[in-house]
Amino acid sequence: MKKRILLVHSRSGPPLDFALPRLAARGELHVLAFRPLPAGAEVFCASVIPAHERRLKGDELVDAIVEAAVRVGADAVCGLSEYTVVPVALAAERLGLPGPGPGAVSSRDKRLMRAAWEKAGVPQPAYRTVTSAADLHRAFSGLRPPLLLKSAWGAGSTAQLVISSEEEIEPAWEETSAVMKAADAANVLMLEVPGAENDFLAEEIIPGTTRSWWEDGSGYGDYLSVEGIVVEGVYHPVCITSRLPTIPPYMELCNIAPCELPLPLQRAVESVARAAVDALGLRTCGTHTEIKLMADGELALIESAARFGGAAILAQIEHVYGLDLVGMLADALLGLPAGPPDSMLTGQDAEGAACTLSLLATNAVGDPWSKDLVWDSRVVDWASLVTPGSRIETVPSLTVPDGTPMPKYERSGGKMVLGGVLYLESADPATLVHDAYAVLNGLEDALARGWQKRTAQESGKHRGVE
Repeated sequence: MKKRILLVHSRSGPPLDFALPRLAARGELHVLAFRPLPAGAEVFCASVIPAHERRLKGDELVDAIVEAAVRVGADAVCGLSEYTVVPVALAAERLGLPGPGPGAVSSRDKRLMRAAWEKAGVPQPAYRTVTSAADLHRAFSGLRPPLLLKSAWGAGSTAQLVISSEEEIEPAWEETSAVMKAADAANVLMLEVPGAENDFLAEEIIPGTTRSWWEDGSGYGDYLSVEGIVVEGVYHPVCITSRLPTIPPYMELCNIAPCELPLPLQRAVESVARAAVDALGLRTCGTHTEIKLMADGELALIESAARFGGAAILAQIEHVYGLDLVGMLADALLGLPAGPPDSMLTGQDAEGAACTLSLLATNAVGDPWSKDLVWDSRVVDWASLVTPGSRIETVPSLTVPDGTPMPKYERSGGKMVLGGVLYLESADPATLVHDAYAVLNGLEDALARGWQKRTAQESGKHRGVE
């Protein structure tokens, strides 16, 4: 008899059209859906339990997961989204099934994460917890400005602002707390803990630099992430994904596999990631650990999640390294041999290169588009933006539908200003970086030209009919 897996589905995480077939290959798949499934997804599911009309938080959310797991006789409970990490971990504990464990809450609540790393002596920025503008004033006096204000429960750079002067404190608090409330109300973020919209941190800005890491002109940014998996309490780093520079305040643009840093530098990054994940006390889950590069080979931790990286990171890893991390996690949760790599993979283990690009109405340095455009992937001449032999496509399940106005870029908007995700494959990392910049800097004009061409064609057809 096939083992039964309950997937708790919410916003964010890897695309379902990627994850579902890999989970279904490991067992009979049932889905508790707090978000509607994309068209055609049900073909991989033995059952779908719709729950997207229910806005549950706290114990009620955990109760709903436990109830669904008992109903389908689940042998494993799985969550791939940031917003399901804690309730899935608590439900698995209650059911006596493998899962992230109690430490999962420290990977979700950034205040607990910072405290765990402080206790473990892991390198990170100085910080203060903040729940009001008054707290933010005190943090500004006690830390070295400028400060980064960020939600303890946010994701995707939502509700993040840099504060450089005391005059900015009140407006910054009003803006970020309003963004969190709006994001929760619109179900853009799933704040699974009551009152989470008021939980923030203020952190000193990490002095990141690419010096001593990347050569000048490489195009890479001053941070990266280590993708990995924890199996029965043992951390297995899988690979490093590099980044392009963020745009203000710290909006992510692109992540890249493989990482082309020299091997000794990659091992230094791996060591810090291991210390960070071990300090969180996780049991069985994916991991995504973001690290800032500093001068003289120093490193500082940004965040670490008890789930795999979102967007198309898993597709990148599978393309470049041939690893099915979703299937690996399913095996681990089912008590089967997971087979993680014996050591972290590097560029010498890779074939080709791949990246995820954020679809934003800005160029590569954060300048907003000059035109208000409607998104339509069909009008873009993609071949004109990339090197011959490279392949680019949208990730439909993570991208606004064709015909949707592109969201305007606002500095604290995070996921709310994200139009979607693009996936790019090239022959090697250097070509990939070149193509990524070409897309980011050329997409506005390519989209505008595409609409002009379509309008002219439709006008010509109309005149011909007349």
